[in-house]
Amino acid sequence: MPVQDDVAEFAALLPRDGALLGLDLGEKTIGVAASDRMRAVASPLQTIRRRKFGQDAQALLAIATQREICGLVLGLPRNMDGSEGPRCQSTRAFARNLARLSDLPITFWDERLSTVAAERALLEADTSRRRRAEVIDHVAAAYILQGALDRLHHMQG
Repeated sequence: MPVQDDVAEFAALLPRDGALLGLDLGEKTIGVAASDRMRAVASPLQTIRRRKFGQDAQALLAIATQREICGLVLGLPRNMDGSEGPRCQSTRAFARNLARLSDLPITFWDERLSTVAAERALLEADTSRRRRAEVIDHVAAAYILQGALDRLHHMQG
């Protein structure tokens, strides 16, 4: 199934209900978050240490199967001016490669400020520096996924 750039096209491919997985792709880690079946709330799940693409994809698809995921939302790291640099290209390539291994619909969500928002929330929660480093990626993934969930709900409303 081709990767959808448009969230509306992505939404059209989704069943009426079912959880989504949000991914924050970093160079060394992948933050993973999941929604509930009604797609109202995104929750941080875990951080995967990146290895080779095949191993990363296998880990992600195992989570998707275990949680009965019906779609994937990948954070797209645009530059602050909205342009796309090398990190966007690498995220798009990851999505294309993942689409070859799975029938799950995949889309992107602008993640420009997700890590900043996650860091702020963790600071407000008085999380230690060490703990922030451990959870920042999957908390950022939850921000990415929540943004997409809010957009999907707005489209239905």
